[in-house]
Amino acid sequence: MALQKGTENKNQVRILIVLGVILVCVAVYVIKDNFFASAPAPAPQAARPVASQPGKAPANAQKTAATPSSSAAQEAQKLSNAGIDPALHLDILAQTESVEYLGTGRNIFSAESAPPPIEKLAASPRPGQPGQPGVNAAPAAPIKPAPPAIDLKYFGYSQAKDKSLQAFFVHGEDIFVARSGEVVNHRYKVGVILPGSVEVTDMGYNNTQKLPLQTN
Repeated sequence: MALQKGTENKNQVRILIVLGVILVCVAVYVIKDNFFASAPAPAPQAARPVASQPGKAPANAQKTAATPSSSAAQEAQKLSNAGIDPALHLDILAQTESVEYLGTGRNIFSAESAPPPIEKLAASPRPGQPGQPGVNAAPAAPIKPAPPAIDLKYFGYSQAKDKSLQAFFVHGEDIFVARSGEVVNHRYKVGVILPGSVEVTDMGYNNTQKLPLQTN
């Protein structure tokens, strides 16, 4: 019994050692990955500027200018004026002026050529124009209706302390008292008030009428 118990203890110790070695390996692997993943990448070295000599462009610049990229816009064609003759040749000019017009119509290059006659129409292409044969006269413009009479009765006035007049009006069964500039029944604006008459403007039709004083 004692030998079996010692053997079991040795086996347990071996298992623990193997597990410990595995844990140490896993820990080292994890720490290594985390260390290299978090380590910053080395900063790129800045390119040293190449000192250009005056009057001489760098080689790469000349190559870029000579061979433009495919994405760049196509350059326009430059024409040469080497073959242009600036001299005035009078003989050639005389030949062009001596050409005679041989057409049957109007010569548009001559002021003496009369335009061809234009035939008169038998009827106007626009209907409704008066004075044309076979066309009825245009209808008369519609007559604008006269604005309605102002439905107010001026039956009296009173004088205030400042000697301004107040007019009394009757509209149906309603009685209004108004000064100059005030509006009666949301429609009629009172103008100049006189003892014998008052000016009232119908704001709906922009129509001004003079209402006489009615005593009955």
